[in-house]
Amino acid sequence: VQLVESGGGLVQPGGSLRLSCAASGFTFSSYAMSWYRQAPGKERELVAVIRSAGSSTNYPDSVKGRFTISRDNVKNTVYLQMNSLKPEDTAVYYCNALRGLLNYWGQGTQVTVSS
Repeated sequence: VQLVESGGGLVQPGGSLRLSCAASGFTFSSYAMSWYRQAPGKERELVAVIRSAGSSTNYPDSVKGRFTISRDNVKNTVYLQMNSLKPEDTAVYYCNALRGLLNYWGQGTQVTVSS
């Protein structure tokens, strides 16, 4: 099983980034996919989840209206479009796959929002 994130980097406040997570080694379409983030000294927090069918998504208030999660069950990839980025969005962003007791994590990609 592999989850490989990409697309992180340095962006100015108000800018945008699109993260990708390429999955392999499991039946991607059967898993709920999520993005989490962890800032230094803070707990890991959920920022977006999309159900296996791809039609249901959820976001915390901190990113609602700015972040959009989507998935491509043909390419086995989940995306996180992040707009109107703020310095407080700075964190390592992790991709997660969940189905019942099966829970997989990627290695993370750094997002830094700074002028």
